[in-house]
Amino acid sequence: MKNIDKYKSDLKLLIEKGDKLDTSIKYSLYPEEVKKQIKAVIKDDKEVKEYISNILPFGREYQSWYSESLVIIKQLLPDRLTDFTKLFEKPKTRKSIEYGNYVIEDYLQNLTVTSYGNKKVGPDAAVSQFEQQLNILKSVERRFESSLFDIRQLVQADLFDSELEAAKELNKNKFTRGAGAIAGVVLEKHLAQVMINHSLKIAKSHPSISDLNNALKSSEVYDTPTWRKIQYLGDIRNLCDHNKDKEPKKEEVEELISGVGAIIKTVY
Repeated sequence: MKNIDKYKSDLKLLIEKGDKLDTSIKYSLYPEEVKKQIKAVIKDDKEVKEYISNILPFGREYQSWYSESLVIIKQLLPDRLTDFTKLFEKPKTRKSIEYGNYVIEDYLQNLTVTSYGNKKVGPDAAVSQFEQQLNILKSVERRFESSLFDIRQLVQADLFDSELEAAKELNKNKFTRGAGAIAGVVLEKHLAQVMINHSLKIAKSHPSISDLNNALKSSEVYDTPTWRKIQYLGDIRNLCDHNKDKEPKKEEVEELISGVGAIIKTVY
């Protein structure tokens, strides 16, 4: 399956799960109203009961939906990423909790704010926040159909996957240096693209993996553990490319290939 098809498939599943979670959060707050709506569509009482018993538990299922949606939005609709995360995360500068700044993280903690014994804001405020998140995710689907959608990076991702598959075959057949060199080139090209994604520039005309990695870390594109991982992968690549005194082990090259595969899927 090509990357663009995989994105479409993953997005469809996430939207379907999002619709189920929308029902779930509303049922947790307004069970009788939701039950009436369900009965209006499903006439059979037994089927209604079965439908309700299969409603996803929002508190348990939301986090995985959020994490997976975050990856899709980060890659395909980066200009809405901040909007998406703000609807979940508590604002660091928040001094008081109002209806407008109550977030899904508050809902998951069942937070209710009272004033002089009266409810000021509570979990019901999270319904509109989740609906906004779901609508942002659904807008990604429309982007696939837009003539403005740039598929260059998805095509590049397909090429990278093909090159890594070729590297696996070479390594399997004991061409460890060649396999490591191919994986290293994929990593280098991907990091260069990440620099472009973040409008970053580097002085060197032919920067190495280490140069790109340091520049991205300095610009806080990713954290120290990711930086260390990429440095380690770069060391294995250098062993394959430059060090003629020591032969790279098959296991090391396997680690390089799988590591690069993980980086190109998680670092944008």
